[in-house]
Amino acid sequence: MASVSSLADEVSCPICQGTLREPVTVDCGHNYCRACLTRYCEIPGPDPNEPLHCPLCKEPFRLGGFRPNWQLASVVENIERLTLVSTLGSDQEDVCQEHGEKIYFFCEDDEAQLCVVCREAQEHQTHTVRFLDEAAGPYREQIQKCLECLRREREEIQRIQSRENQRIQVLLCQVATKRQKVIFEFAHLSQFLEEQQSVLLAELEKLDGDILKQRDVFDALVSEEICRFSTLVAELEEKLGRPARELLTGVRSTLIRSETRKCRKPEAVSQELGQRIRDFPQRVLPLRREVTTFLGKRSSAPAPISLDPQTSHPKLLLSEDHRRAQFSYKWQNSPDNSQRFDRATCVLAHGGFTEGRHTWMVMVDLAHGGSCTVGVVREDVKRKGELKLRPEEGVWAVRLAWGFVSALGSFPMRLALQEQPRQVRVTLDYEVGWVTFVNAVSQEPIYTFTTSFTQKVFPFFGLWGRGSSFSLSP
Repeated sequence: MASVSSLADEVSCPICQGTLREPVTVDCGHNYCRACLTRYCEIPGPDPNEPLHCPLCKEPFRLGGFRPNWQLASVVENIERLTLVSTLGSDQEDVCQEHGEKIYFFCEDDEAQLCVVCREAQEHQTHTVRFLDEAAGPYREQIQKCLECLRREREEIQRIQSRENQRIQVLLCQVATKRQKVIFEFAHLSQFLEEQQSVLLAELEKLDGDILKQRDVFDALVSEEICRFSTLVAELEEKLGRPARELLTGVRSTLIRSETRKCRKPEAVSQELGQRIRDFPQRVLPLRREVTTFLGKRSSAPAPISLDPQTSHPKLLLSEDHRRAQFSYKWQNSPDNSQRFDRATCVLAHGGFTEGRHTWMVMVDLAHGGSCTVGVVREDVKRKGELKLRPEEGVWAVRLAWGFVSALGSFPMRLALQEQPRQVRVTLDYEVGWVTFVNAVSQEPIYTFTTSFTQKVFPFFGLWGRGSSFSLSP
């Protein structure tokens, strides 16, 4: 390899420093690439009449005096072929690229593989040099340990993946079941409403027909009465216009017939029909009950929650019924445990939820300043050390402070509300993944978080500032 490299250096062009291409020889005997020498000759000198000089020895030569060196071209070709073979051989064998010797050693300091010549070099004299197999032994052990650790980690990840996939499948089954239930309930309600609509419309149609029928009877009776009275009126008018002798003839019988003729007063709507019309709203009651029952299934009744003293930060004072909390700068004598918050002045509610819709009411008192945080958290939320209130940490909450309200998303966002809430209704829809906050007094929406719950969540409360407090509505 070393001899081949030396030969390659000997057949390089002095102008381009590369391997000679189409080598030509000038009068002095030096060799150049034809293209390089041609470009050199085209460069004008200070004196146009001055002869050309060899770039190496400065001997003059004639422009047409350089000759092709075919023998040298053949040598260059053979050297390039040998270089290629030597390079392929070095790739196949463990040989030193610099000295062409087989590699036996490894330098720990430079992490370099060495041949015998490299080992004796000055730069490696003070370094730790070992045989390849000896040097590879400790690294093999380290690699083996690393492999075992990585395999354990991979197995743990695979177990977690299997467990979480099973949980996801369970959740998907639950969602599918609830979806079918919702579809069934809506289909049942839709069928019931359609049936009730047909029945009620039929009854209204019958009432409409009965009213029109009674109107026709009424019109006939009234027309008959009008006709009878019109006849009597005409008879009396005629009698009144006759002379006295004719007027007195049968006048008493005429008067008796007229005076004893009483008007029949038919009813346009019978009492029975009127009662049916008045009773019709009662026919709608089953419909209302069914709709109310359905809505009751979809609505969320107030959740009977209370505060869990095992999670409460020592600066929070809880009432005896565990439904009210107040911030205090004085630490309470609360025993430490894994569930208690030790940095964030927060407290959780008892129980937690893994399904369904739940609502609870929080009355906030910030008359003396401070802030109150309301929302939900995952069961595995961080209890010790700093707690970052954001969804990535398993916290979905809003913060009420003196004069403003913020949604604690990935970046806190100040909300533009018509009024400062004093009573907040929190609604959790576990399956849908909604956490909704509403001003319980004005019904103004505050904020809604959208997520996907995969574990138990707990109502979450936090206080900061002297005198700040909150209470849970019964």
